[in-house]
Amino acid sequence: MTGPGGQTAELLIDSIGAQGDGISRTAGARPVFTPLTLPGERVLARVEGDRGELVEVLEPSPDRIAPVSPHYGDCGGCALQHWAAEPYLAWKREQVVQTLAREELETEVAPTFACPPASRRRLALHARPVKGGAILGFKARRSWRLVDVNVCPVADPALVKALPALRKLAAAFFEHPKSAPTLHVTTTLSGIDVEVTGVERRSGGLSADARMRAAEAAGEADFARVTMGGEILYQARQPVVRFGQAVVALPPGAFLQAVPAAEAEMVRLCVEAVRGARTLADLFCGAGAFTFPLAELAPVLAADSAESSIQALKSAVATAPGLRPIAAEARDLFRRPVSADELRKVEAVVFDPPRAGAEAQTVEIAKSNAGVVAGVSCNPATFARDARILVDAGFRLERVTPVDQFLWSAHIELVGVFRR
Repeated sequence: MTGPGGQTAELLIDSIGAQGDGISRTAGARPVFTPLTLPGERVLARVEGDRGELVEVLEPSPDRIAPVSPHYGDCGGCALQHWAAEPYLAWKREQVVQTLAREELETEVAPTFACPPASRRRLALHARPVKGGAILGFKARRSWRLVDVNVCPVADPALVKALPALRKLAAAFFEHPKSAPTLHVTTTLSGIDVEVTGVERRSGGLSADARMRAAEAAGEADFARVTMGGEILYQARQPVVRFGQAVVALPPGAFLQAVPAAEAEMVRLCVEAVRGARTLADLFCGAGAFTFPLAELAPVLAADSAESSIQALKSAVATAPGLRPIAAEARDLFRRPVSADELRKVEAVVFDPPRAGAEAQTVEIAKSNAGVVAGVSCNPATFARDARILVDAGFRLERVTPVDQFLWSAHIELVGVFRR
């Protein structure tokens, strides 16, 4: 099974791993991780070391369904399109249960909140030059090669419709041979916003001619804005999004939840958790996705490391009259977390950190007087670590809700509610 050239072996799939790989075994053999398989299947796979590459499904699971994308199997974006919805969502819930158990945390874990297809408003599309233009898409599985994407069943239809225009735009960013542009594309209320990264800038960045070609392509496509490293190359309209009652001017490259339905559900869960508190804090607040709905309930102390997002939040306050006061501050919550003393008058806290979690900030929350905490996380492992800190300080983890924001991937988001 482990020859240097790889051997074909018949494998029985036991389960699905944390990355969506099938964990397969043969008699007396160590685990082999085989993508695109399902529990209970018997498959033929080419095996090298502890990795298997599916050759043929010999005995399919009754939960196997036909994938909906013509790029499936080659594109690395979706690993689990072949799994029926009910067992797929149950598996995501079970991953959360197991992750919490490793920190000896027991709580009610709700069914996974499902996001619909064709709803993702943000894509990171890699671009590479080809004769006569560009290819644009996602990296292939276990490869640096790009899959030139023509359709994407998870994406907002407006993004799919824009793919030809985005290819034309991408062609303007290949001047330097070391450039490997990525187009971070977002649908907003005022049109499509594009932030370009990966362009070689040590040699002087884009020439005036390339900038003109990018602007012309953006204008022909009626994009709202195109920026590169935060610098505006083209803008017809300010990209805006709505958070609660506020209309927020989105800064270039600012963080935004990928799916509006997921954002709305996470906001709903947090608002319900802290309802009744007279003072609130929203930490790692970004441009205010949670801040503005929370300010409908009580005054909010908001903090985030992104200065541009904090400025956007402050500017948007004027678009939503009638809210309770919002005090927003730009600060690095990893190096300088909001202290327990600063939180002494705060009765409830919402925090939504990046994948690294919020260990230093959680320590301060644990020492504060807050009676309710709602934690939003894109990484169950760091959430469980931070949850352990709160539980050891006297909180009870009341409920966790998994959120399937990144459809057909192994990625899991969640909201957890803690009470003293």
